[in-house]
Amino acid sequence: MEVDELDKDDNDELSLVQRVVIENVKPEIQGGRFPIKRTIGEHVEVTADIYADGHDILRAVLLHRPVSQRDWEEVPMQPLVNDCWQAKFTVSAEGIHLYTLKAWVDPFQSWSRDFSKKFEAGQDISVEVLTGVQLVQAAAQCASGEDAQRLADWAGGLLRLGKQNLNQAAQLISNVDLNALMVVHADRSQATIYDKELTVVVDRERARFSSWYEMFPRSCAETAGRHGTFQDCERRLEYISGMGFDVLYLPPIHPIGRAHRKGKNNSEAAAPEDVGSPWAIGSKEGGHKAIHPELGTLEDFRRLLARAKEFRLEVAMDLAFQCAPDHPYVLEHKEWFRMRPDGTVQYAENPPKKYQDIYPLYFENEHNCELWEELRSVARFWIEQGVRIFRVDNPHTKPFDFWERLIAGIKTEYPEVLFLSEAFTRPKVMYRLSQMGFTQSYTYFAWRNTKSELTEYFTELTQTQVREYFRPNLWPNTPDILTEFLQFGGRPAFMIRLVLAATLGASYGIYGPAFELHENRALRPGSEEYLDSEKYQIRHWDIDNPDSLRALIARVNRIRRDNPALQGDWSLRFHPVDNDQLIVYSKTTGDVSDIIVVVVNLDPHHTQSGWVDLPVDSFQLDPHQPYQVHDLLTNARYFWHGTHNYVELNPQMMPAHIFRIRRLVRTERDFDYFL
Repeated sequence: MEVDELDKDDNDELSLVQRVVIENVKPEIQGGRFPIKRTIGEHVEVTADIYADGHDILRAVLLHRPVSQRDWEEVPMQPLVNDCWQAKFTVSAEGIHLYTLKAWVDPFQSWSRDFSKKFEAGQDISVEVLTGVQLVQAAAQCASGEDAQRLADWAGGLLRLGKQNLNQAAQLISNVDLNALMVVHADRSQATIYDKELTVVVDRERARFSSWYEMFPRSCAETAGRHGTFQDCERRLEYISGMGFDVLYLPPIHPIGRAHRKGKNNSEAAAPEDVGSPWAIGSKEGGHKAIHPELGTLEDFRRLLARAKEFRLEVAMDLAFQCAPDHPYVLEHKEWFRMRPDGTVQYAENPPKKYQDIYPLYFENEHNCELWEELRSVARFWIEQGVRIFRVDNPHTKPFDFWERLIAGIKTEYPEVLFLSEAFTRPKVMYRLSQMGFTQSYTYFAWRNTKSELTEYFTELTQTQVREYFRPNLWPNTPDILTEFLQFGGRPAFMIRLVLAATLGASYGIYGPAFELHENRALRPGSEEYLDSEKYQIRHWDIDNPDSLRALIARVNRIRRDNPALQGDWSLRFHPVDNDQLIVYSKTTGDVSDIIVVVVNLDPHHTQSGWVDLPVDSFQLDPHQPYQVHDLLTNARYFWHGTHNYVELNPQMMPAHIFRIRRLVRTERDFDYFL
């Protein structure tokens, strides 16, 4: 190719020289394919590598805006080290926000720096002054109003002083107001704009901080042997609210199929009186938009939602996209299900387990558009009734694209709606679902028991890029999960897992009343299924049992509400202790005004003790002064000194400390108190 041809063909590209490189932007998920997550009032801290050829001074700004607004807001970025820049902005409303970066070479600041060096070296700078005059004049032409006039005046003054008094000219060049205006009106015509507009999904506070309580409505009757109703649930609201929960999660409330209904303890042979599994959805009474007749009516359900609000509770509904064999979908839309060679519908399996009472939906059928639209209408139907939180059953068994479209569509119209992913599956699948839009997710917490397991797992969740999109919700038990630790650890095991769940995570939940009554009977040795599981029968619980953990749960939830440090996950840090049966960690607010240190005995059978090392410098404590550790669980107070202090925990009494650190404050009258 001839040189002339190259110049001709690339003329447009060569006329605009973008010298600045912007790369390695964080946070950025999968090259910007997926959004990060925040809640209202949180900030987004952005870093990037920004550099250019040569030695010119650069300027960079972080641009951000709600997607509903046209104009960008700018935040100046600050250089750190090794060409890394940083800035942050705060999100103040629900919905989608965008952010990107812009950077440019700053000729005036580059010239001013070199001018000062030449002036200090005693070199002739008369011509250099003229260069500065040109730069200020150019900025004046780009500015308007008062700024334009001030810049023009400075250009004239600099020209005069350059001829009369170079010392005064040098002083003028360093004028703070002049430099500020030159930054504002810098020539950005050849600025580099990052090639992606990155996304933030902003949710309400409950997405970050929530306490869940799961309860089967049919087991809420005040007398044994009777099927509970929504009105019975209303009478249970004070009990749940009194323990400090803010989300009441109900398993499916729809009609339960009769065909292939499961009996007690998942028996394949159901007796006539067996009530079946709520997850076997659908019968002649209706499907996913219907209410189980024995629970009440749709009006009863709406009244329950309203009554719950009076107790500061929000009702979360189960979204389980699967059908009983006698669901209307099966009768009317056989094409939505996978057919076996013998002409029957494929039921759910997890070999060797069989779930003949449940038919999975087949999302790859030729009529999937109609299926997908119908399922979206199910979610919208319950939103119209007042539901704003969904716990989604087994989302990992449905296509990722389905969830991305469903959640994005709903949150565009109802940004306050939250989705909890119940996907106990492979890590990458769990993370992908979160990237696709799920607000929160269940975790592997239930099976992380040792100090090393807990430390490694929660460091991954809170200190790596995972935290940008994956919000953990910690459950020590569920109707499907009764861990070995709970089966054999007795009452202390439930206390241990409660404190861990409620303090390691800003969001956690329990399946009750099984948890507070420390139900630990397994179906068989080696099984994590409950004996006489509520999934297959009605249970009557003695919620007034004096051995209940009700009071402890209420205290723990009150501690969570009273201490902002426990209302987020990112400040979690683990600390050394010379006993592997003890785990120590802290959470703090950004200004370190609230410092919580948690010590837990992981051994439910024996007293454990050890020496704890705390980072007093990070806590902004005077290493030469005592500080008070106030145990919020027992109200005991201890004086600690320095980094190294002793702890001892008897699990039969209280297997944990939740310490609030209180600093020593000295007054002018020599009166000391702890803050």
